[in-house]
Amino acid sequence: FRFGDPVLEVALPPETRSALEDLMKALPRDVFAADDSLGWVYQYWQADRKEEVNRSEKKIGADELPAVTQLFTEDYMVLFLLHNTLGAWWAGKVLAANPDLAQSASSESELRAACAVGDVEWTYLRFVREEGQPWRPAAGTFDGWPKAARDITLLDPCMGSGHFLVFALPMLAAMRAAEERLSAEAAIEAVLRDNLFGLEIDPRCTQIAAFNLALAAWRRVGYRQLPSLHLACSGLSLGVSKGEWLKLAERAAQALPVPPETDLLGTEDNLFSDAMKRGFERLYDLFVRAPWLGSLIDPRAAGGDLVEHGFADLEPLLAQVMTRAETADLAEMAVAAQGLAKAALILAGNFTLVATNVPYLGIRKQGEVLKDFCTSAFPDAKEDLATVFLSRIRNLSPMGTMAVVAPQNWFFLYRYRYYRKRLLEGDTLALAGRLGEGGFQSPDAAGAFVALSVIHMRTPDDRSSIRAVDASGGQSPEAKAGILKDQS
Repeated sequence: FRFGDPVLEVALPPETRSALEDLMKALPRDVFAADDSLGWVYQYWQADRKEEVNRSEKKIGADELPAVTQLFTEDYMVLFLLHNTLGAWWAGKVLAANPDLAQSASSESELRAACAVGDVEWTYLRFVREEGQPWRPAAGTFDGWPKAARDITLLDPCMGSGHFLVFALPMLAAMRAAEERLSAEAAIEAVLRDNLFGLEIDPRCTQIAAFNLALAAWRRVGYRQLPSLHLACSGLSLGVSKGEWLKLAERAAQALPVPPETDLLGTEDNLFSDAMKRGFERLYDLFVRAPWLGSLIDPRAAGGDLVEHGFADLEPLLAQVMTRAETADLAEMAVAAQGLAKAALILAGNFTLVATNVPYLGIRKQGEVLKDFCTSAFPDAKEDLATVFLSRIRNLSPMGTMAVVAPQNWFFLYRYRYYRKRLLEGDTLALAGRLGEGGFQSPDAAGAFVALSVIHMRTPDDRSSIRAVDASGGQSPEAKAGILKDQS
């Protein structure tokens, strides 16, 4: 929980505390040592709610969406996608600096070992070579990416408990330590400050992700004050009228170093105040449907760039409002506004790599708000929330790469033909790992046929090719992971 969260004021009865403590003491040590415990705990916590909603056969709205669409991403899925994006980019640099290695290496295993950096071994990184040609990463060499790791930005727009970000942290830190000669501590802090971004529709999941990422950093460099994390909830409910919301803008104006001469809402001559009012109004209009849409919200498509007119300055101003708030209601509204401002800035960003496990929900199960939005904004991808998110991701990384866990049905079903045509003509599907059914350990994923895809946001040319690994024959997640590695 964040400091000052009202839930921390709830006093539990002694007998309840004692029962909870007994449960905690009975848990094996491995539960606390595992990297993914929090994510599994939260999915288990949501299981009853998910079963209840599914049994009811009701349309999925804002209240049901987080529980129904959450599915914990397996380690091997995250590693395969990150190793064949971040790892492939790094391997491209290593092979460019050592062309003899690209010619003489006898196997993928030898190349993986040569491209290791720090304590990071690219176990799932795949290489290919044509007859008479040097080895190269199967997903490409990422020529459109920045030349230095410090300039790579990675976003997970459906971050859940932060799995992709936690795994990416040591990879980027190792690369930055090697390139910039940073200490382990400085490299971790630099990655948190510059490289990692996350969004999540579920407020509680957002809190868990923030703690998970901080804990991953502390495990590596010890407990210390960390840079502010670029994580935000994109599904916050406003819960107030626009009039009440704009009163907060007045408070924000008063928090300025030089307050405006007149009332925020009654000035035409005070340009800064008018700009702040417009920022608050647009923030309200954008996020009034946030509990249904989350990271589908696109500030740049909503009538201009939200970063203009000093909008980026709202977040620190709102922090001042929080500290000066006379009532708990005002403080909570300022917290929400600060979170929305951060989410809006991330949603308006442009990222090198977007890596995520998209939510799965067919159009027939969607409530009216979500279905109407998907149909109007993404007509050729509307059949499933998953393909809608694939379309949305393109706007978050217009010149970069997406690495996604998603249902494999868009590869071949007739109803996705227009979406498939648009993607294959406009972007480059570089690497696909077909998992089929049984890729997840969770019983909640029964019937989910998924694939792992690396897609570059650039038009394919005559040299483009699609590399694929078929792991659908593996009968368990472990077997599928082994096929994806192919250490032969």
